Amino acid sequence: MATQSMAQCSRDAMLVFDGSASMAELGFGASGPSRIEEARTAVAEVMPQVAPVRRIGLLTYGPGAADSCRGIQVKFTPRADADRAVIAEVKALRPAGLTPLTDAVREAAEVLDYRTTPGIIVLVTDGSETCSGAPCRLGQQLASTGRDLTVHIIGFRLVFDPFSWNSIEAFQAAAAEVQCLADQTGGSYVTTETVDELADALRRTLGCAVVG
Repeated sequence: MATQSMAQCSRDAMLVFDGSASMAELGFGASGPSRIEEARTAVAEVMPQVAPVRRIGLLTYGPGAADSCRGIQVKFTPRADADRAVIAEVKALRPAGLTPLTDAVREAAEVLDYRTTPGIIVLVTDGSETCSGAPCRLGQQLASTGRDLTVHIIGFRLVFDPFSWNSIEAFQAAAAEVQCLADQTGGSYVTTETVDELADALRRTLGCAVVG
């Protein structure tokens, strides 16, 4: 068990972080913190714990381009002791735009050279694909052409946006598509509602628990 766990730690990871406009919305109650503020709190808690045991890179989507579906930015590729860099970039993120999560995960896979090198992608999102991507199909492609790529998806206070979806049923179907992306690659799909739950999910997907 210990040997297997340490082998998993040797795989580089890309954190794909949602910077879409909905992340700026307030939490529970008009005076509560926004999603992005709560997510920053979770990231600041977890990164110093996981960065010493795994090389981590960061990709964000949302702001940064005139076309709101093309705001995908590789902030940096996997590096050792990336905690301060991840925390700083997430702190600087100003949410805007839509949710091109399929293209974002595809770009993260390319950064990891997934066809020849094992890797991990952890996607944090507060919604489903809103840029016409096909998450489940991407999962099938990554599984069939990759060497050993695992995609974990963490939903953080998933939001139904009536301007993006005609019905709650359509939103639920899109959420199932996102879960399929994780399932196809052997990853986990978990929904979280609080800072503590988000932190725990990040810790479990990016960390490296050694069982002796």
